[in-house]
Amino acid sequence: MAADTLPKALWTRRLIDFGSLTKARQTALLLFTGLCSYLLSSRTPDAPVALWMAVGLFLSIGGCTALNMLLDRDIDARMARTARRPLPAGRIRPWEAALFGSVLSLSGLALSFALDWRFGTVVAAGFAFDLLVYTAWLKRRTALSILFGGIAGGMPALSGRVLALGRIDAVGLLLAAAILLWIPAHILTLAMRYAEDYHRAAVPAWPNRYGPRATRIVIAIANLLNAGMLMACAALLRVHVAVLGLLLALGLSMVGLAALQLLRPSERRNWLLFRAASVHMLLSTLLLMIGVLL
Repeated sequence: MAADTLPKALWTRRLIDFGSLTKARQTALLLFTGLCSYLLSSRTPDAPVALWMAVGLFLSIGGCTALNMLLDRDIDARMARTARRPLPAGRIRPWEAALFGSVLSLSGLALSFALDWRFGTVVAAGFAFDLLVYTAWLKRRTALSILFGGIAGGMPALSGRVLALGRIDAVGLLLAAAILLWIPAHILTLAMRYAEDYHRAAVPAWPNRYGPRATRIVIAIANLLNAGMLMACAALLRVHVAVLGLLLALGLSMVGLAALQLLRPSERRNWLLFRAASVHMLLSTLLLMIGVLL
C-alpha cells in the first residue's frame, strides 16, 4: 500500500469502528418505530419536527448503545461472536468510546428536550432504562433483565406518539408493549444460538438459566401477545381493513413459526425466527402508519 494512502485507509477503518459502536441496524429499527409512531399519530405531520425528532432519537439511541458497549467490553472479549468488536479488540480505547458515546447521548437528549419536554422525558427514560437499569445493573445479575431492555426498546415508539399528541395514551402504551414483546424473538433466539458464549462470559442468559424448552415457550407466548398488541393498536387507530388483514397475517406467521420451533426445534428454524423478528416489527410498524393514512 502506498504511503499516502495509508492514513486514509486508517481513518476509514476508524470511522467504521466508531460507527459500529452505535449498532446501526438496531438503532435504525428503533428510530424507524419512533418516526412511524409520530407520523401515524399526527394529523398534519410537521416535516422539520419529524427531522429534528429523528436526529435527536438517533443521537440518543446511538450514544446509549456506544456507552453500553463500553460497559460490556469485558463480556464481549470473552465471547467468540463479539471478541472482534472495536473495544475488546483494542482498536478503540475506552476513553475514546466514553467521549464518543457521551457527546452523542448528551446532544441527542438536549435536542429532544429542546423539541418538547414531554418527548425529551420519554427519550431520557428509555436512555436510563437501557444504560443504567438493564446494562449497568441487571444484565450480569438476572435473566429477567431483558424485560427492562424491552421497556427501553419501546420508548422510541412511545416518544413519537407523545411528541404528536402531547400526552401518553393507550395506543402509545400498546406500541411500546408490542416492542417489549418483540424482544424475546429478537434476543432469546440469539441467546439460544450462542448459549455457550453467554455461559463463558458469565451472563445469565435465559436458555442457560431456564433451559431451551422454557425459552421456546417464552418466545411463542411473546409472539402471540405481540400480535395481539399490534391488532389492538390497529383497532384503536381504525386502520384500513386491508391493512388489518395484512397485520393479522404477519402476526399469525410469526406465531406459527414460533409454535413450530417449540414443537419441532431446529437450529435453522431458530435462526430464521431471529431474522424474521426484525422484519416483522419493521413491516408491522410501517403497515400501521399506512393504515392510518389510507
